[in-house]
Amino acid sequence: MDQPQRTAPPYAIRSVDHALRLASMLQLEGALTVSEAAERLDVARSTAHRLMSMLVYRDFATQDAHRTYHPGPILELAAHTRSLTSQLRSVALPHLEALVRRVDESANMTIRTGALARFIASVECSQALRVGSREGMVFPAHETSGGRLLLAELASHELAALYEDSDAGPRPGTAAFGRLQVDLRRARRQGFAVNDGRSERGVSAIGVPIKDPEGMSIAAVSISMPSVRYVRTELPSWVARLTAVARAVEADLVN
Repeated sequence: MDQPQRTAPPYAIRSVDHALRLASMLQLEGALTVSEAAERLDVARSTAHRLMSMLVYRDFATQDAHRTYHPGPILELAAHTRSLTSQLRSVALPHLEALVRRVDESANMTIRTGALARFIASVECSQALRVGSREGMVFPAHETSGGRLLLAELASHELAALYEDSDAGPRPGTAAFGRLQVDLRRARRQGFAVNDGRSERGVSAIGVPIKDPEGMSIAAVSISMPSVRYVRTELPSWVARLTAVARAVEADLVN
């Protein structure tokens, strides 16, 4: 049966139309670079970059270390597949709930999307003074415990390429970028990261990575608490509990 001819609405918004076209290209054709997107839409490269950044922000696209864009979790779900993000969330939630019962602090799961950290699952604790749900929130990755652990997977040139075109973190060649590199090397060596008020004043968090069977960090699990309850001597205990949760999630993902 022939499809009816479609007429563009008289109120069409060009930027929305461009973004939808890019989402369709990603879903139907696969990976795109900014240059390819600009050529296909006949727009400036800077415009294409802004459009792609918005698609990444809303999970319609992801960006790899080579600055190539791929279909994101939303498009994967639209294609009737269980995206890694949805698998991680469904597997992790029971473990996060059990963790909250043990430590009585809020727990989260985070993934990295380019230079951003996105909270895909969050369970609040029962204390009156507590950190609320972070589910759906997005922060610069280098400001969160989980985000730094995921950034720590990148080689130096991959990290530099990621922040070369990003406004979400320090520029390569600056003193701040050098400090970030030192911080990431420490997080990778320790196997955990602490965020003491970086992403939000008065909030402290501890995170550990969740790894795939090849040993690559694909997400992070963390606990968040008001900074007044962050006691450094408790850090080994918190890290041990988080590590146990991470190993349990990893095992469930394989099974």
